[in-house]
Amino acid sequence: MSDSLTPNQINQLQACFALAQDPRTHAEANQGFTELLDSVADDSPAFELLKLLWKEVLTARRSAAFWEQISDVEKEMSERITQDHLQLHQNYLRLVQEQ
Repeated sequence: MSDSLTPNQINQLQACFALAQDPRTHAEANQGFTELLDSVADDSPAFELLKLLWKEVLTARRSAAFWEQISDVEKEMSERITQDHLQLHQNYLRLVQEQ
């Protein structure tokens, strides 16, 4: 058996990568990847490499999703602080005008 992946296996791996982009589809991506691994010989050098690569892909994607969420929260907080600051400034100006 060849040590490299067939074109069909490469297409299957690319489909798994596409599914792995969204953490909500990781279960489906894992299922596709398991099917891919089943088609690769256990003693093939590609087998262990694929397992390692897949683990890293999922870890990196989860990490990226986490930091995207953190970034979104920071953005919302920043926008809220800006709105509050503008409101306070307007209130201050009204108070100064009333005096």
